[in-house]
Amino acid sequence: MARHTNKETADKFIELLEVLRRLRAPDGCPWDREQTAESLVPYLLEETYEIIEAIEEGDTQTLKEELGDLTLHILFQAELAREDGKFEIADSLHHISEKLIRRHPHVFDPDYDEDADINLSWERAKQKEKSRKNLLDGVPKNLPALTRARRIQEKAANVGFDWKDIQPVWEKVEEELKELKVEIRKNDPEKVKDEMGDVLFSLVNLSRFLDISPEDALRMTISKFEMRFAKVEKELKKKGKDFSDSSLEEMDGIWNDIKKEVI
Repeated sequence: MARHTNKETADKFIELLEVLRRLRAPDGCPWDREQTAESLVPYLLEETYEIIEAIEEGDTQTLKEELGDLTLHILFQAELAREDGKFEIADSLHHISEKLIRRHPHVFDPDYDEDADINLSWERAKQKEKSRKNLLDGVPKNLPALTRARRIQEKAANVGFDWKDIQPVWEKVEEELKELKVEIRKNDPEKVKDEMGDVLFSLVNLSRFLDISPEDALRMTISKFEMRFAKVEKELKKKGKDFSDSSLEEMDGIWNDIKKEVI
């Protein structure tokens, strides 16, 4: 792997910016010229999820390429803002550098109190900077629900609103499951929905205590289910059958055999 100096890296960054501006020029690419901040959002999200997938699969080559794609979209958003006279990418870079220094006094401030709670200081600084009404305002509402639940729990934990060990977390999961069973027996759809949400929220909290990303864990399970389901389908085809003419017992038997395999 080639090692690049800071200047070489900066030059590549500028090169990409110049390529983008050429594409946006009057005689550039029609597609790039007609894009708006809003029209690019789906692509921005897609590139982000492709990066996550590459990380989870340990695919370094794809990760390298996808990081470039995401960088392009970040620059594209900044370039649209520059064209509208709002700000430039340099302003964004300056802002994040200042913010990192300000939020890490334990690293950059020689007079920092070593006994201070770092997490609490971080959350207080964020709330002050953003002029937020409350501590949880800063968690984006468009995050995937499992990820948003974890971030909200982390923020609450950072200011001391948290259990000290995992036992009461387990007890909360069990409590919520019991309440869900009660509402299912009562057959009240709205209350069942409400209790199901409580169960999921408590499971996210359990995953946080176990230092497991619930989003990653669920994606992994979905992928495992897809792979096993495809194998069930393949086994049925070997028998000249498909799902429509197979019993649940037969499909379940194949499924259990597949689970015994090393996957």
